Amino acid sequence: MPPSTVDANTRFMAGYHEVNARIAQRQHALALHVTLVVGLLAALVAFRPSAGIDSAPIEWLILGFPAASICFAFLNYKAELALTNLRTFLAELERLGEAHRRMPSYNADPRWSDSANKARRFHDYAAAVLVVGGNLIGLGSAMAIHPARMAAAPVFLLVAAVLAVGSFLIVLLTARSSYALR
Repeated sequence: MPPSTVDANTRFMAGYHEVNARIAQRQHALALHVTLVVGLLAALVAFRPSAGIDSAPIEWLILGFPAASICFAFLNYKAELALTNLRTFLAELERLGEAHRRMPSYNADPRWSDSANKARRFHDYAAAVLVVGGNLIGLGSAMAIHPARMAAAPVFLLVAAVLAVGSFLIVLLTARSSYALR
C-alpha cells in the first residue's frame, strides 16, 4: 500500500492557518507589553513617597520597563521570522505547476506581496512607538515621582535607558526580516 500524501491545497490551508496563529501571537505580545507597562506605571504611583514613610526601592522596578520592551521585541522578532518562513512556503506552493501565472498569488506576485509588506510596516511603527513611549513615560514618571531615589541611584536609570534603546533598535531592525519575494 503506497504511503498517503497530503495534497498542496491542504498544505496551503494549513500554512495559512499557521500564518493567522502567528499574527494573533504577535498581537497578543503587543497587548502583553502594554499591560506590563501600565502595571509598572501603577506600581510606580502606588509606591510614591508619602509623609513619614520611606519610598520603596523602585530602582529595581524601573528595570521592568525595558525588560518588558526587550521581551516584546524578541517575541515580535520571533513572530516575524515565523511569518516570513510561512509566507515563503506559501509562495512556493502558489508556484506549483506555474499556477501563479494563471491566477492571483498573494505571496508569489510582487503586486500583492509588496503592498502587503508596506501595510505591515504600520505594525512595526506602532511597536516602535509603544516601546519608546512606554519607556519614556515609565522612566520619566520614576524621575518625577521618585526624584530622590533616582538621584541616589543613577546607574539604574542609565541601565534602563540603554536597555530601552536596545529594545527600540531590535523592533526597528525586525522589519529587515520581513518576507520578500525571492
